[in-house]
Amino acid sequence: MTPAMEKAYKNQDFVMSRDARPLRILSEYLEPRSRFARYKVADTVVFFGSARALPSDQAEEALANARSTGNELAIARAESGKLLARYYEDARTLARAMTEWSKSLSKTSRRFLVCSGGGPGIMEAANRGASEGHGISIGLGISLPDEPSMNAFITREMGFEFHYFFMRKFWFVYLAKALVVFPGGFGTMDELFEILTLVQTRKSSKKMPIVLYGRDFWSEVVNFDALIRWGTISASDLSLFHIVDTPDEAFAYLKRELSALYGDKDAEAASV
Repeated sequence: MTPAMEKAYKNQDFVMSRDARPLRILSEYLEPRSRFARYKVADTVVFFGSARALPSDQAEEALANARSTGNELAIARAESGKLLARYYEDARTLARAMTEWSKSLSKTSRRFLVCSGGGPGIMEAANRGASEGHGISIGLGISLPDEPSMNAFITREMGFEFHYFFMRKFWFVYLAKALVVFPGGFGTMDELFEILTLVQTRKSSKKMPIVLYGRDFWSEVVNFDALIRWGTISASDLSLFHIVDTPDEAFAYLKRELSALYGDKDAEAASV
């Protein structure tokens, strides 16, 4: 059959063309919406953070290998990796705690499923912790040239691969009831500050606890006090987020806030 005789939606040359870009964008809204509805996914707790974080055992091995070479640059990189490994393990622990707690709640419509960006590092740690808690978890992956879009711990039916960053961000925010941001790079900063902007400007009207994980990292990397001093944010804007240092501290804060916001009588009493 020639292209002129083929149904438009079966014509891959057309579907992948510039003219059909609106269709591709719409599909990244409609297909996830359909799948989330089918599996009754109503709300999530989103984990952001570096794709470069390794599990502690891999970080230790990388450091030992680097030291054996005597290469100072390689050693410095491996030592940075060892610092990030702590956050991998903490994300894994917190995701497991959140998953076990959410499974104990009486209302099945609010399950607070762990959701990540689908890739390696902190994203993998979040999905891995949820898997270890024997729960469902979501991965909203993005097609990138040099990074896997899906880790092995995402629940099979809940793995999504996006082409458009802005549609992926939409789904992060639309279902989120809370956000946990671990140390990360440009992508993590982009996601954090976009969501802070949405909350600050009330474009996102729902109450959404935002946790910044790792006081040492955030106090060094982002000088929020300087933003106040320069008058570019208000002092009250610091109330938009809460900084924590341990999985227990993060879990206690999230459990308290989500219980208060969403009113499940059993939520606060449920223990992990």
